[in-house]
Amino acid sequence: MINKVTDSLAQAFSGIQDGAVVMIGGFGGSGIPHELIEGLVAQNAKDLVIITNNAGSGETGIAALLKSRRVRKIICSYPRMANSHIFETLYRSKEIELELTPQGNLAERIRAQGAGIGGFFTETAFGTLLAQGKETRLINGKNYVFESPLEADFALIKGFKGDRWGNLVYRKASRNFGPIMAMAAKTTIAQVQEVVELGVLDPEQIITPGIFVQHVIHVGEPI
Repeated sequence: MINKVTDSLAQAFSGIQDGAVVMIGGFGGSGIPHELIEGLVAQNAKDLVIITNNAGSGETGIAALLKSRRVRKIICSYPRMANSHIFETLYRSKEIELELTPQGNLAERIRAQGAGIGGFFTETAFGTLLAQGKETRLINGKNYVFESPLEADFALIKGFKGDRWGNLVYRKASRNFGPIMAMAAKTTIAQVQEVVELGVLDPEQIITPGIFVQHVIHVGEPI
């Protein structure tokens, strides 16, 4: 019997090793898997590479993970939100590496990995510092920059409801990066507000099929 509902965060995170690449869902304050991030903070892996939308705010969520000083590099499009003092301090002291990626490029690089696409050409960032060292090409009279896919060992995402097969639905804007990150990672850990019986989720409403999810964690009411 397939049952991907995992009883403990420690069990789900047991495979995360030093140097792992971890995608973390969320956009601004929406869809951040706070409980999973707390579990990662409590885990011992270090020298992590984090792929996410932003570098956190205050001292919770991704900011708490950065504060633990176990992140070697962050790949994101919006590193400085209001009160992003932890990231700024680490970056200025050269304790963390930043790979800045425009928002659309970030999403498409993640999606490309999940779709089995070996990269893509885009006009975004041509002629800027972000394009330095990358292949460029003139296509139909326009200049393009080549962007490579982003692969991860793990994805930490937040769903609304899930079943024991790992099928997920999301709640409104909380959907954001979750579906493409689940496809791009080797192992996906999803926290959900409710675990339902098989057949309860309308197949037409399922956004992330269970084939892309390895662990479902029930956390109840989300933060």
